[in-house]
Amino acid sequence: MASTARAHTNIALIKYWGKRDADLILPYTDSLSLTLDEFYTTTTVDFDSQLKHDHLMIDGQVISPDKSAKVAHFMDLVRQMSGQKAFAQIKSVNHVPMSAGLASSASAFAALAAAASRAAGLNLTPTELSRLARRGSGSATRSVFGGLVQWHRGIDDESSYAEPIMEKVDFGLEMIAIMINRQQKKVSSRGGMQASVDTSPYFKIWPEVVEQDLKAIKIAIQERNISKIGEIAEANAMRMHALTLSAQPPFTYFEASTIKAINLINQLRQTGLNCYYTMDAGPNVKVIYDQKDRPQILAALGQVFGQDNLVVAQPGPGIEYLETIECED
Repeated sequence: MASTARAHTNIALIKYWGKRDADLILPYTDSLSLTLDEFYTTTTVDFDSQLKHDHLMIDGQVISPDKSAKVAHFMDLVRQMSGQKAFAQIKSVNHVPMSAGLASSASAFAALAAAASRAAGLNLTPTELSRLARRGSGSATRSVFGGLVQWHRGIDDESSYAEPIMEKVDFGLEMIAIMINRQQKKVSSRGGMQASVDTSPYFKIWPEVVEQDLKAIKIAIQERNISKIGEIAEANAMRMHALTLSAQPPFTYFEASTIKAINLINQLRQTGLNCYYTMDAGPNVKVIYDQKDRPQILAALGQVFGQDNLVVAQPGPGIEYLETIECED
């Protein structure tokens, strides 16, 4: 009754920002992401009839029940689906900074959904697993799959799920994560989304903007046009962050070094390098570029931010089930 699964983070090229149903986690818009190989979560779930409640351990640290209520709620969903009555021992190891705008919740809940459902005796299809992962974290619905993935907003629980549009990304698309700040952000993604929905005067046109950007980037992907993909993703990210700046009170995930990175990427582009930036709800900047330009881009970024703060990521895989029932050290 134990199972171990690994899921990788994803970075949205076309952003999901705002829920129209907070309980089911149904978004206002579709979104499109790239799963990354370098950032992932490995989780083991073991149901035990002797336990009085779910026990959660993250990176070797025991998490108290009052701080793991979200996970306990998610496990209740798995128990409802499977008929499993026992509580579980959950051990999770993160290879991604938590709550820093690097999609740690995406990999965390995708891995939990996969490990928990299998340990509970469920044999979910990828689509069913995507729906389940969504109930833990919206972006987790995309981390079930590798490569380039679209999340269909849907109209209800059944119709809101992700599917890959290109699992094997073979045309040189890569990302460099500039690790500006690994600490937990001050404004959560959930809180930031709701503030934008409730108070930004521009949110009402956000779904229309996303629809246009999504159509354009899917054409660019079909054409394997990295420059166009980067251009659209960069514009979409700035439009998302404009919602936070126009909220009341206004807030931002940017730090001084975020602006420095943006300016440097713009400068590199003016020299002829096709590199673009995107950011989620956090200060860390992700650079979109063609693999052949990696040495020059790394050299330029390293001079300013240090090579130790740069992580090269390629398109990553979807859910992986591991034979061992123990998380790695």
